[in-house]
Amino acid sequence: MRTGSVSRQTAETEISVEINLDGSGTYDNQTGVGFFDHMLDQLSRHSLIDFTIRAKGDYHIDDHHTVEDTGIALGQALVQALGDKRGINRYGDCHLAMDDAQVRAALDLSARPFLVWNVNIPTQKIGTFDTELVREFFTAFSTHGGITLHIDQVHGVNSHHIVEAAFKAVARALRTAVESDPRKAGEIPSTKGAL
Repeated sequence: MRTGSVSRQTAETEISVEINLDGSGTYDNQTGVGFFDHMLDQLSRHSLIDFTIRAKGDYHIDDHHTVEDTGIALGQALVQALGDKRGINRYGDCHLAMDDAQVRAALDLSARPFLVWNVNIPTQKIGTFDTELVREFFTAFSTHGGITLHIDQVHGVNSHHIVEAAFKAVARALRTAVESDPRKAGEIPSTKGAL
């Protein structure tokens, strides 16, 4: 089974992440940040990657360290679970509509991290959640997961819908990328012979 398990402890946070790439999208995410848990649930459900995430952070300051460090640990768990990436599709993309919002995500599990972020979230908060943390999460996840990740908002006016569409679009793209390519089973999906 393609699984990853990462524990990360700093003076600011204590994070544990377990994932199963060959799961069914079951999740048990408890970060102490309600809206963020909701987004992690979406990432799991729509990627069909099982997630168990526990986080404790310095919430008395804000949610920044908790969200960012969860992205770091999740990216590291993804790298662990993928191993040498033999036989995977490697690439994935999705145009996802959610009510007023449409977000496009494209990614490459290239081991060359890069985030392109063309998303305009119109409010600074969704409930008590700082919307600028969405980009921080995807920056950490792409950097530590070795993902070239492009997220582009086509349109949208509701902050919740825009952010949720982004997480779901990334999830669907990730689902495609980590799945096995039956025509290239056992092969590294690169002319370099390594990723």
